[in-house]
Amino acid sequence: MAIFGYKLRNNAAKLRNKHLCKGSEASPNPEVPPQAVGHRYCGDMFEHNSEHNSEHNSEHNGDRNRATRAESRGAERFAVVTGASAGIGESAAELLAQDGWHVILAARREDKLAQVAKRIKGAGGQASPVVVDITDAESIKAFAQRVEELLGGPSATLDLLVNNAGGARGLEPILETDSEDWRWMFEANVMGTLEVTRALFPLLSEGVVAPANAQEPGAQATAGPGAQAAQATRPAGAPQIINVVSMAGRGAYRNGAGYNAAKFGQTALTDVMRMEFADHGVRVCQVDPGRVATDFSLNRFKGDATRAEEVYADKLNLVAQDIGEVIRWVAARPPHMDVESIMIKPLDQV
Repeated sequence: MAIFGYKLRNNAAKLRNKHLCKGSEASPNPEVPPQAVGHRYCGDMFEHNSEHNSEHNSEHNGDRNRATRAESRGAERFAVVTGASAGIGESAAELLAQDGWHVILAARREDKLAQVAKRIKGAGGQASPVVVDITDAESIKAFAQRVEELLGGPSATLDLLVNNAGGARGLEPILETDSEDWRWMFEANVMGTLEVTRALFPLLSEGVVAPANAQEPGAQATAGPGAQAAQATRPAGAPQIINVVSMAGRGAYRNGAGYNAAKFGQTALTDVMRMEFADHGVRVCQVDPGRVATDFSLNRFKGDATRAEEVYADKLNLVAQDIGEVIRWVAARPPHMDVESIMIKPLDQV
């Protein structure tokens, strides 16, 4: 059984889910090789969470959200997913495509992106692969221009950005770590999230559709009986940013200082994004995976499959689809609901 802990900014819309919990990432914070055995805990739980809330007790919550955005935007919904060539990003992209999103797949490996796009299209979905290196400023600039073209030009809008790209390098005591690994982790996890978000933010904020009685951010309050209600009204169209961070951004562990530092930084970045972007009507969610069976540890240990497999031996492990389902669920929430954070871990990761 999966356990999820999350906060909702709108108290009136809190889901009464008895499966509340914290999620996490293993001490060595894995996400493992394909051959490792994974056990799914998230399942399809998200399709039924809404039954615990009388205001949203229909299985069509996702459809209602899509209809709201479609009516306010008059166009198909676009989502950008970074790190979409494998693992969590790949799974999230495929699940979003199943829900009708046109997914822009972003990653460094062109051949892998092409395979994911082909699979999505073969299943009747829409996908556009775009190569990008999130640690390279010029690559991000070119990527943003290509996204704008795919969306239809400068006045086009982006509904969803999933900042999933990142990763870890090394698992050694502080005195034995490689400084270059630390620099790469900061660039990939913190700066990559920052720069991709800033490059695409104009396309996200363009998609905000405010109700007729809503005020512009920073405008002086209007006196009168309806003023308070107008101030409290959220945008009718509210794009989202979902940052896939880690349990390592919530708690430190031995030998993980470099990755912890990067993920704590990414968590702080996400928190401030949420504060500042609310003024623009853009929602921000942080997803913190625990021990997940992807190629995370294989990359962390620079191709050492034996060491990567040892991290997950004789343990319960989540799989990429579990986290993909979380992202899918968050992306389908109605515009008035801001899911701040979700932590997900396997049952034996305590």
